[in-house]
Amino acid sequence: VMDTTNLTAFLAIVDTGSFSEAGEKLFLTQPAVSKRIAALEEQLGTSVFDRIGRQVTLNEAGKVLLPRARKMMALVHDTKLEIINLSGEVKGPLSIATSH
Repeated sequence: VMDTTNLTAFLAIVDTGSFSEAGEKLFLTQPAVSKRIAALEEQLGTSVFDRIGRQVTLNEAGKVLLPRARKMMALVHDTKLEIINLSGEVKGPLSIATSH
């Protein structure tokens, strides 16, 4: 079972290009982000990043995971919104289009 907090850390690293910047974005320490990625990699049985010095890039497994992680997190977000909407309170973005 994949933990969404681990996927969130994965996506933050992809978006920022850095474990420490991902930590800042998530209000976590860099070691806490590293632990989440280690847990994710343990769950997957493989690494998802190539680490060369301070540079972090996706390896092949990470490239496979990336679109799926984005979809999973979007699904979690949408599910939360649907459940909140059951309470009668409507929340979330509203888009309206009109013509002249």
